[in-house]
Amino acid sequence: MKILVTGGAGFIGTNLIKRLLKEGHDVSSIDNYSTGLKSNHQKGCNYKKANIYDFDWKTEIYDIVFHLAAVARIQPSFENPIEYFNTNANGTMQLAEHCAKHNIPIIYAGSSSHHSGKYKNPYTFSKDIGEEALKLFSKCFGLQYSIARFYNVYGPYQLTEGGYTTLIGRWINNIEKGLQCEIYGDGDQRRDFTHVNDIVEALIQIMKQNKYGYIFELGRGENISVNEVAKMFNIVPIYKNAKPGEARHTLCESNIAKKLLGWNPKINLIDYIKNLK
Repeated sequence: MKILVTGGAGFIGTNLIKRLLKEGHDVSSIDNYSTGLKSNHQKGCNYKKANIYDFDWKTEIYDIVFHLAAVARIQPSFENPIEYFNTNANGTMQLAEHCAKHNIPIIYAGSSSHHSGKYKNPYTFSKDIGEEALKLFSKCFGLQYSIARFYNVYGPYQLTEGGYTTLIGRWINNIEKGLQCEIYGDGDQRRDFTHVNDIVEALIQIMKQNKYGYIFELGRGENISVNEVAKMFNIVPIYKNAKPGEARHTLCESNIAKKLLGWNPKINLIDYIKNLK
């Protein structure tokens, strides 16, 4: 199949592209490299540098699009909400219009932050508008799509430095460099940590089984407190004030992916951390 992965030089995109290439697909990527890295490039993938919200889509015809491109993370979204809306909402709408015209299905990377409320932060709002754009183009123009909401993803190619890091990547980097690990808040906030290989497997199954018209919640269905994660790493963190806009808990409570896709996440966070040592 001829496949496009938007955000293909990023964390999840790179893992997905590796899998797609291994299975023999013709794969292209569009990424603006705001957080994607050229060092993530995989041999055999056609990489293009562009912003999705002002890209000329006319000649981009594919069998399917995995739409992972987004300005990510909650805290940076407070600093530049317009940038988040331009990419995550307007960019998604333009892609949806193109794909509807050419009967190209989209698998969209949603966010579990949806469940804490779309007005909690600009990031969640922009991602939710992206979901609404797909629903609009499905209802009015026949677009085929499914939404895959990710829960606290970690694993190979995750960012380890900078403002767009997540907890696991940042702590791995700090431990390796002898830096202090920090917890924002009391540490009792809980997260449903899900390995990127399990996420990729679900995305592949949506494509292979043509499961369109669904919202798939992709989490393990178990959550762990940040304090418990610190114990897994055997560290003594320092505590700082909680950050605004963050959910108190994330937990995947949907079984739709398991029932419809036969998806069963296999990798536990504690095993992943043990194998780092």
